[in-house]
Amino acid sequence: MAHAHGEHVSNTKRIWQVFGILSVVTIVEVYLGILRPDFLYMNNFISMNLLNWVFIILTLYKAYKITWVFMHMEGETASMRWAVVSTVIFLALYLLFILLVEADYIFEVFKNSTIKWNF
Repeated sequence: MAHAHGEHVSNTKRIWQVFGILSVVTIVEVYLGILRPDFLYMNNFISMNLLNWVFIILTLYKAYKITWVFMHMEGETASMRWAVVSTVIFLALYLLFILLVEADYIFEVFKNSTIKWNF
């Protein structure tokens, strides 16, 4: 069915679908945060446990869905999408780098010093 230019198209079904997807992902995050399964929590990959990697990946997925659907990036030109997405990818990788480097440094300071963990 073709729509005339300027005609409003209801996206209510799409909004509820995305809301459902984001809700399920959030419920999974909360569930994993409460249970902290040993196979994820006790195994490390690049200086961080797998559970934290799962949280990072799920959070990035949610950010992608919110940006793509609710900020209407799917309707933008390819160059506009690339400008936004490349900036976000760069910032996410930069923050992940800082997280990994600084967390590892803090861990090593506390592990090898007389200062002990008190939290």
